[in-house]
Amino acid sequence: MATGAAARSFEAQERRFALTLVAPALVLLLVTTTAPLVYLLWTSLHRLDLGMPWLSGFAGLGNYAKMGSDPRFWNSLGLTAIYTISTVVAQVVLGLGVALLVLQIPKGQGLLRVAAILPIVLAPVVVGLFWRTLVLSPDVGLVDLVTRTLGLGSHNWLGDPQLALISVIAIHTWQWTPFAFLVLLASLATLPPDIYEAARLDRAGAWQRFRHITLPLLRPAIVVVVILRMMTALSAFAAIFAATGGGPGSATEILNLYAYRTSFSELNLGYGASLAVVLMAITLAISYVMFRLRRSRR
Repeated sequence: MATGAAARSFEAQERRFALTLVAPALVLLLVTTTAPLVYLLWTSLHRLDLGMPWLSGFAGLGNYAKMGSDPRFWNSLGLTAIYTISTVVAQVVLGLGVALLVLQIPKGQGLLRVAAILPIVLAPVVVGLFWRTLVLSPDVGLVDLVTRTLGLGSHNWLGDPQLALISVIAIHTWQWTPFAFLVLLASLATLPPDIYEAARLDRAGAWQRFRHITLPLLRPAIVVVVILRMMTALSAFAAIFAATGGGPGSATEILNLYAYRTSFSELNLGYGASLAVVLMAITLAISYVMFRLRRSRR
């Protein structure tokens, strides 16, 4: 009995000691994340327009009701969906294709992995400015030089409303496809070769091996890549802001940029906060659904 009591006392001391170590970080996390989130939710329930401060006051769900008749909100929501789906699909397809190709190269894979990391480590603002000034700049940009060489003429890639969205999708895809490539390459390297040998003995073709062996075995890694890339795409801001600022007009104004413009350019902080809350709710809902699908497939 005495031994059991001593053990329980020791375990209690260990828990208190562990809590003492974790408490400062936990308090800091609450102050830096939870407190701003609560303030954001509270602000979204108020009419807070610095351009017309005399109309400020508690609005309840008025800011959220306003979105139903706001065409700019629906436009930004549609652009967010197009941007997210396009970039995620492109990253997974290109990343998997490059990983399968690199896997066939016996030497130099280490160098390719290092090269793939470079776009990822660049700050999104740097990536946006790089593409704006050196790649997509009219007349002198690399893409424009190629199109003029091929006889396709010069284009204002970031200033044309029909090309701007495609351009920012290309920017995001260029930066984050290496992430999908590295994850899928690592997963491909762990696949058991015995299964492929058995499939070859059964005269299964390359497409059959890819469809019935590679894809099912890669499904967990692909789902993880989709979840992580989707969260990044939904919260994209810096690269688009540096490249187009959300323009021309509202051609690249995804929901994140619309919330920023509303809050800090138009000074309508209450409505901007409600837009940010809606984006957060969409992100959490999609994350929940994706994780549930991932668990159900296990």
